[in-house]
Parts: sequence; C-alpha cells; structure tokens
Amino acid sequence: MTQAKEILSSLRRAFEGIEIGDILEILIITYLVYHIVLWIKTTKAWVLLKGLVVVGIFWAIAYVFKMHTILWLGKNILGYAVMAMLIVLQPELRKALEELGKKNLVSVLSFDSGKRESGEINEKTVNEITMACVEMSKVKTGALIVIEREQALTDYENTGIDIDAIVSSELLINIFEHNTPLHDGAVIIRGNRVTAATCYLPLTDKVNISKALGTRHRAGVGISEAADSITVIVSEETGRISVAVDGNLYRNIDGEKLKETLMDLLKLNIVEKETKNKRLKTKKERKGKA
Repeated sequence: MTQAKEILSSLRRAFEGIEIGDILEILIITYLVYHIVLWIKTTKAWVLLKGLVVVGIFWAIAYVFKMHTILWLGKNILGYAVMAMLIVLQPELRKALEELGKKNLVSVLSFDSGKRESGEINEKTVNEITMACVEMSKVKTGALIVIEREQALTDYENTGIDIDAIVSSELLINIFEHNTPLHDGAVIIRGNRVTAATCYLPLTDKVNISKALGTRHRAGVGISEAADSITVIVSEETGRISVAVDGNLYRNIDGEKLKETLMDLLKLNIVEKETKNKRLKTKKERKGKA
C-alpha cells in the first residue's frame, strides 16, 4: 500500500509541470515527424537518408578513435552539404508544399498519406504481366510497363491518363494495341492495379546503350534510374522482351525468365514460400486435433 502511494505521488509530481501547451507541442512534433518520414520514404530523399546514415557511422567511428582531421573536414563541409541537399531535393520539396496547399483542413490534420493504396503485388499479377508480354512479343507489339515498388511514381502518373483497373493480360494487350488511343507511352502498375497509361518517362543519358535501341528502351532505363521501379519493355521492331532495373537493362528474356526475374525482384518467392508453409502448418494442426 505504501509503495502504491509513493508511485502515485511521484506520478503527480511528474505531471505537475506539464501544461496544455506542452501536450499540443508534443502532438504537433509527432505529426510533423510522421509526415516527414512518410515523405522521405516515397522520394529520392530516402536514398539520400541511407547515404547520410553511412556517413554518420563513419563520423561516429572517427569521433571514437579521435580522428581530428576527418572531424574537422566533416564540421566544415556540413553547412555546404545541407545546402546541396536542399538544391537536389528542390523539386520534391516544392511538390510537397503544393500538395499541402491543395489539401483541406481535415485532410491536413489527419494522418492520411494521400497515396492510393492498391495492396501488395501478388503472383497472379506477375503471371498476367508475363502472359501479356509474351503475347505482345509474338506479334511485335511495343510495350512499356513500369511496376512501382517503394518509391511513389505519382509525378509520372500525372503525365498520363487515369485507368485504376485490376491488372490483366487482356487489358495490357488492349492498351498497347496498334492505333489505339492509349498505346503510346508507358503504363504504371501499383500493387495489383494499372493506375495510369500513356505516361511520359525520363530518358536515360547513358551513352553505352546500343544504338539499335530506341526511345522506349531509353525511357525504361531512365525511369529505373530515377526511381526504384521495375520496367518491362517489349520491342516493336524485334518483339524481344527486356527488363530495366537500377539503371541496368537486361535483354532477350523469355516468358519463364521474365516471371522468375519479376518474382525475385518483387521478393514474391519468399512470400509464396511463407504462405505455403503456413498452410501446411495449419493442415498439420487440424489433423493433429482430429
């Protein structure tokens, strides 16, 4: 009983100095930190943040071992580094402020990210993409399919026409069919849905790409350099399938290899194995109970 009274009295003393302004300050800081982390995760800032973490680790090592020259260099470069980051992230910062200005008071105060959720991509969607690419490859129908991963492709979606439909091989083939209104440009896939078509993508500046490859392949590599997306390209001239990821182009891929590549890049092999293991475990448990 005495211990309980002591705990209560200590809690009272702890909360005595807290005012309403302090609580509001905590809530505002929490809100800002949440949205800053959310914004960082869906932009180029996420890659920069990971780089800064590595630099921070080296700086901590230098501090522990008293490497005075490295610490002096770091201290003097810090101001310029912050300015450089602001310049690099200027388009993202401007876009974030524009989005904030467009929102109403309710959406601003909520913790909604504003991003359309379509769920995690599954094996069925990969199969539909593979089937569509194989069929288009046979008849030499050019295609450019961008699969979103962690980094949002909203800016590129806005250059096209909204679709928002479940991914199917028939839909993809119909979009890229010759002489149809949506065949020119790229299709963007988020989760298990086609979000937009006829999207414009940035072209790569790489000079080591074969001159035989046209704008479609350069756009596929370009978007893979600008974001962490996966691009599947079907050549209109040869019908060959290529995959662009992390600025690299992998050419002459057949249907089986395409599915395997997408499954690996999207880490679906691990998910499917875990799901199968859970199902087997559930069956064993049911048999044991029976």
